[in-house]
Amino acid sequence: MIAALTAAQAMVAATARLRAAGVADPARDARVLLAHAARIEASRVTLIAPEELSPEIAERYDQLISLRAVRVPVSHLLGEREFYGRRFRVSRDVLDPRPETEALIEAALSEPFDHVLDLGVGSGCILITLLAERASASGVGADLSEAACLQASANAVQHQVQGRVEILQSDWFQNIDGQFDLIVSNPPYISLTEMDDLSPEVREHEPRLALTDEGDGLGAYRRIAAGAPDFLLPGGRLLVEIGPSQGRSVAALFESAGLTATRIVPDLDGRDRVVFAKMPL
Repeated sequence: MIAALTAAQAMVAATARLRAAGVADPARDARVLLAHAARIEASRVTLIAPEELSPEIAERYDQLISLRAVRVPVSHLLGEREFYGRRFRVSRDVLDPRPETEALIEAALSEPFDHVLDLGVGSGCILITLLAERASASGVGADLSEAACLQASANAVQHQVQGRVEILQSDWFQNIDGQFDLIVSNPPYISLTEMDDLSPEVREHEPRLALTDEGDGLGAYRRIAAGAPDFLLPGGRLLVEIGPSQGRSVAALFESAGLTATRIVPDLDGRDRVVFAKMPL
């Protein structure tokens, strides 16, 4: 009979396995997934390190490590991802919330707003965060994917903003009514030629629809620029996330559509991340 491994031994073995599979931070992932398998907080893993793993936990852990080794994202294995201090349910149907998108949140919160539209709502992390931070505001989230709409609706309930949000299946502005003082979007901006350069976690496990326009990466911004003036109130703001090299091109599209005061906002790493524009008064 093979002796059961301690938690520490299992983590060492899992780390080696993930490192061999090319996972970027194998020790961190091994630790987080052990906590998930044992159903404890990650901060408590050290406490169980000397203990033998039960067969049930060991089997769960082995399954999780096997999936991570074929580059299934940790967030998909946990079923959630933290964003702006809140946990959001995620799946392979929606784009994983990313820390750099918090630059869009900060820019949106820098001025007051009452009614916000989120185009390509995905998990709902942007829209729901904005509504959670602004208790007087209401919003609409639109996504072409029915599965994404369901995910966003579930997250709205989880964060108790469902009474102030409407989630619609819509191809950009197609099914949208009314006007807004804030429009936000994190659209698909990876060009077709850049898709092969993405990590396997992103390229193989996140929805392609949310990653690329199958063209030059600017297709979504053209659609947004064309439609936004009809849905923005005078003085209303448009904020979109961009790839680091797209700032000038996107700002030019917005200016050509009659929007003003365009500027490019960097993320915490200093890379261009958000393009801001306003509807003239």
